[in-house]
Amino acid sequence: MGYAENLGSYWRGRYKAAPGRYSTVRDADGEAMRFKTKAAAKRAADAEEAKVMAGVKKVAPERMTFGVYVSRWYEAQDLAASTMQNYRRHIEEHLLPAFEHFVIADILATDIAAWEKREREVPYAASSIKTWRATLHLILADAVDEGLRDSNPATKRRGRGKRAGRSRNRGPEKAVTTPLGILLLAERAALLSGRDDEFVAVALKGYTGMRWGEIVGLETGFVRPASVRVEWQLYELDTGELHRCPPKDDSYRDIDTPEFLAALLAGHVARSQPKPCECHGLTYLFSGHGAANGSVSRPGAKLVDVARRAGVSTGTVSNVLNRPDTVAESTRLRVLEAVTDLGYIRNAASGQQAAHWRRSGFATWLFQPAATGRYPKRGGKDQHPVPLVSEPWPGIPARGRGASGRAQACWLPIAPGLTPHGLRHTHKTLMREAGTPPKLMDERMGHEDGSVQARYDHITLGMRRTLAAALTGMWEEALDVRRAMSAGSPVAVLDALLKTGR
Repeated sequence: MGYAENLGSYWRGRYKAAPGRYSTVRDADGEAMRFKTKAAAKRAADAEEAKVMAGVKKVAPERMTFGVYVSRWYEAQDLAASTMQNYRRHIEEHLLPAFEHFVIADILATDIAAWEKREREVPYAASSIKTWRATLHLILADAVDEGLRDSNPATKRRGRGKRAGRSRNRGPEKAVTTPLGILLLAERAALLSGRDDEFVAVALKGYTGMRWGEIVGLETGFVRPASVRVEWQLYELDTGELHRCPPKDDSYRDIDTPEFLAALLAGHVARSQPKPCECHGLTYLFSGHGAANGSVSRPGAKLVDVARRAGVSTGTVSNVLNRPDTVAESTRLRVLEAVTDLGYIRNAASGQQAAHWRRSGFATWLFQPAATGRYPKRGGKDQHPVPLVSEPWPGIPARGRGASGRAQACWLPIAPGLTPHGLRHTHKTLMREAGTPPKLMDERMGHEDGSVQARYDHITLGMRRTLAAALTGMWEEALDVRRAMSAGSPVAVLDALLKTGR
């Protein structure tokens, strides 16, 4: 006899199609039928089974291949662009090469185990393989629902497989840094880019724990006097498009900003006066940078580098180059010396400022050199130190042809292995160090704790003030240590903070 199977919002009919094999009741188009009641599904299943037993309906095993099925499956999904992109990567790069020509009904658990073993031998990270297997499990679960097979071979049975303790799937420990590390990283990133934007952005990320997409997608309208509102993010697709979408897991939230951070953001808006971007028509707090590593895409130092080296304004440098008789002789000589030291080429093409940062460009040409003091390997060129002109401290990156030959110094590492996402881990670590209640930490990070304990836990104004005071203390202590290293900075926004004092 047939039976009805409860699938939550509907019932489906299942009947015996052959010895040891069950099929699903389908309509004339071959789609699995959904019944509102158990009784209706049972009647339809009994009718189909009666046809089979009477020889009226002969059901042959489905011979659809995984490649054909998964193409249809992917097209039927209606999910966020970021999720669809991830599914496509999992399928095209890891699942199709292994299973494309397998008949759906013939895929065995041993086939999946062999594939997983090959992926580990590449080697891919255990967490990545787990994610790809989860996608395979989802696809095969839908194939089971459609009656193409009886069970899901990607389901992992408890207690099976190699037992090697917790260390087997342990990834590398995430690198974090200190408040001083955040400050020094922010300064170096600004020196590498030639502007203050990166200083403010790194400080914002380190002291709020915002995700990368939330930083890039932060609109000026969501920067408030004492908080920032996380309402949107910009997610970078493989096509290069920056897709505006809600934050991860719909983690909308307001993040309190201590006074020092709120002042940094307000000052940045006043200086940069952001304009709407062409791609979305919206005004974002930060714009991208067309040449994250200036030595890669333009032949020479920038005007701002010369100004920093000589300790004058960009206007003074322009006057030295165009109207030298209007500048004091000592200043003119100092500027010309900086021009020579940095290899500045007058009227050289400068990098055009992009609308938004690119994740890989920011991490590769700004953040990694700031954290490690070294440019990464590129093409046939090996990893090498960032060449610096030593004065003013902590050194200005030398650019253009022969930069390494003109270098007088290089940076020591601040936090090897640190990534932009590592600043999110850093912020959580700093909050733990300050004794912040878990409920407030989860709010800032955009996490959700569904436990009963969390449901009865609440955030008070006192908690918020205590955390703000702790973060402010960390920031000011870092400024004091940095001030002891050198009383000024080539980065204008930091230089003002150092000279103002507490």
